[in-house]
Amino acid sequence: MTRRELREQVFRLLFGVEFHEAGELPEQLALYCETADWDDGEDEIGRAWDAEDGAYIAEKYRRITERIEEIDAAINGVAEGWKTSRMGKADLALIRLAVFEMRYEEEIPVGVAINEAVELAKKYGTDESPSFVNGVLAKLA
Repeated sequence: MTRRELREQVFRLLFGVEFHEAGELPEQLALYCETADWDDGEDEIGRAWDAEDGAYIAEKYRRITERIEEIDAAINGVAEGWKTSRMGKADLALIRLAVFEMRYEEEIPVGVAINEAVELAKKYGTDESPSFVNGVLAKLA
C-alpha cells in the first residue's frame, strides 16, 4: 500500500472512535482488520493488504487512540467556536490523524500531514471540510 492508502485506512478506523466506548476500540480494530481477506490480500474496497500494512495500520491507530485526549486538547486550544464535540466526525478524525503526524511522527513533514488531511477531506467530508481542516491544522503548525 502507498502511504496515502495506509493513512486512509487509519482515518477510517479513527472515524469509528466517536461511535464506540474506549474499551471497545481494540475489538473494533480486530474486527476492521478481519475485513481484509488475507488470502487474496485485499480489503472490502479492493486495496491490497499484507501483514506489514496491517501491522502499520494497527500500530498507528493504537498510538493515536492512546493520545486522543491530548490531541483533542490541542485542537480545542485553537479551534475557536468549534470544539471537538461540535465538529463533523470525518473532519475530526482527519484533524486528529494530522495532529498526531505533526506532533509524533518526525519523518512526516508538517506540510505533508496537512496536505494529506485536506485531500482526504475532499473525499470524505463536506464541501467546507477541506478549508475547515486546513484552517485548524494551520493554527497548529
